[in-house]
This record gives sequence, C-alpha cells and structure tokens, in this order.
Amino acid sequence: MHYQPQVSLSTGDVVGAEALVRWQHPDHGLVLPDEFIPFAEHTGMIGPLTCHVLDTALAQARIWSDAGHPLPISVNLSARNLLDVDLPGQVEELLAAHGVAPGLLNLEVTESAIMTAPARAQQVLEQLATLGIRISIDDFGAGYTSLGQLKHLPISELKIDRCFVMTMTEDPSNALIVHSVVDLGHNLGLTIVAEGVETEQILTALVGLGCDVAQGYHLSRPITATAFDTWCAGRHITPMSAALPAGQTSS
Repeated sequence: MHYQPQVSLSTGDVVGAEALVRWQHPDHGLVLPDEFIPFAEHTGMIGPLTCHVLDTALAQARIWSDAGHPLPISVNLSARNLLDVDLPGQVEELLAAHGVAPGLLNLEVTESAIMTAPARAQQVLEQLATLGIRISIDDFGAGYTSLGQLKHLPISELKIDRCFVMTMTEDPSNALIVHSVVDLGHNLGLTIVAEGVETEQILTALVGLGCDVAQGYHLSRPITATAFDTWCAGRHITPMSAALPAGQTSS
C-alpha cells in the first residue's frame, strides 16, 4: 500500500490520505493499478483484493490513531464492489476488528461505477453511510451522474477529475468547470477535493476558487506509510491562502 496526502487549502494541514495499492512483481517490477485492476474485476478477484486493501488501510489507520494522529483514509471501490450486497457487512467487520472509528474511513466510487447498476449501488452506499462511513464521488465531471441523482446519494465529498484540474491554468474552459464543481458542491454542503495538483500555479488557482482539499504530485506522490510519516514530520505547515497574490482573497 502507498498513501497520498490530502491537504487542506485553508489551513495547510494534512487532513487525509488516499490508500493506493501497488503490485511489486518479481519479474515485471512495479505494476500500477490501471494495469491489474481490470483483470481483477474480470476474473472475480476484485472482492478479495478490495478486502485486502481495506484490511491493510484500516490497520494503518489504527497505527496512526494509536500514535495520536488519527487520519481519515480513502479507499477506492470498483463497480463490481457496488454490486456486492455483502460489502457493508464485511466493512463493518473490518472496522470492528481493527477498532477504527467509521468516520476515519472514506470510500471513493466513480460516477461510471454508480451508473453500472444505480439502484443496487445506491442501496449499498446507503448501508455504508449508515455505518458512519464517508462516501466520496471520485473523478467527478468525467461521468454521467445527473444532478437529480447526485442529490439523493449519501455522499459527503466530490473529487474533481484530474483531467480538468491538471490543465485549469492553461485551459479557461477547464478552469470554468472546476469553478462550477466547487460552487455546486458547496451549495450541496459537500467537501471538494481537487486531485492532479501538479504545480504551484494550480494550487494557487484552487485556493482562489475556494476549493477545500488538494492532492497531487506537487504536494507528494503516493508513498509508503513510513515515508508518509517522514513527509508529515518534515513539513512546514503554512495556510495555503498565503499563496494568493496580494489583494486576492478566496471565494
């Protein structure tokens, strides 16, 4: 498991970590999720793999809590996970086994995953939310979720798709989309996370739009838990609003 920090744009604090699975293959070296997750989905291995990721991530969440630094951890769910009616029970058992508060787990689902079977997905997500788990829509803006459906889902967070964020300082249309998602999410009472933050210019632009949280290579790549602790310990925490040009305030 690797963990990518999520940083508050108003305080500069680390407010979460996204757990990202990596496969260190003995012959092929580092294999990234985009290469092996589709095979896991098609072969029926995605269920056991997701349980393994959840188990490992929650074990790390307990370590951070015991160290006095409780930190929410985000774990991605696939479309097939949302078809598994046993998933809420499995997640509840893992939370209990590790003694982790449900509020420290954030489950991320994409719009396309929800649209595979909307009724079933909503049922599973509602059961998970009832446990006190936070639900996030990942890659928002690149899928097909209608606004009418969005308001009925038990979500607390929107993650703006990186394809808009990475080019927002060069493409006015994408900057407008990011601005619109921030406003939409805030009007719905949701936290807005921008992923794919790879430059200081993008970070500054997001602060100006009033985005809540950022993650991306400009802050840190996904790293091991040990490296994550070292990175956090070595940071000089400064409110990101300090990055705004003189006279500019966040919206």
